[in-house]
Amino acid sequence: MKTDFDTLRLRPFEAVIFDMDGTILDTESVFKTIVFEVCTDLGFEMTEAVHMSMVGSSHETTNRLLVEAYGVSFPYTQFDERCRITMRERTHEGVPVKTGARELLVELRERNIPMAVATSSRSPHAQTHLAAVGLIDMFQTIVTRDDVINPKPHPEPYLLAAERLGVDPLVCLALEDSPSGVRAAHAAGMQTIMVPDLVHPSDEIRALGIAIMESLDHVRHAAFPAH
Repeated sequence: MKTDFDTLRLRPFEAVIFDMDGTILDTESVFKTIVFEVCTDLGFEMTEAVHMSMVGSSHETTNRLLVEAYGVSFPYTQFDERCRITMRERTHEGVPVKTGARELLVELRERNIPMAVATSSRSPHAQTHLAAVGLIDMFQTIVTRDDVINPKPHPEPYLLAAERLGVDPLVCLALEDSPSGVRAAHAAGMQTIMVPDLVHPSDEIRALGIAIMESLDHVRHAAFPAH
């Protein structure tokens, strides 16, 4: 898989579908701290390996991973509630936007290329955080965990986003930071670029996308080489 945006040439695309946490918004690093703290408070020791397996996962998958790691006594409902409350407290004024995100969104809007979000997060989380940083109006549609039966790594979130945009998935560009998201976008038939946040790609994940890029700035330069 190519990593140099100077040599990468994307296939033509008619829409761009973004993951949110870790791709547009720098929420994953904040949430990581919270996950470790809450686990400690509940009497469990979070590890890097368990946390990495959770990144980009849905509510249900996270529940299953934690029960597998710590046993059926793990109080997932309490864990989930505490994490959500703490996240709201620490991000009520908004979270940082990832490098290059605003510039890429503006470029796409100026070129009249439709955009969507496909996230494993629930609707209140997505709506609140995108609104807080002034980006919510950039997107024609936002697909959340509440909108689909099958979350990532199933392709349903990406297929639904493309359907709502009225664009064939095969001519959509998908931007993701997690292995789960890359699997979902690739399974939907989309041209997929991974912009890693906390999790680095395995050889398997590298093979699924067309590139691994350092930031959304690199994506913008690859998509629009004149810049």
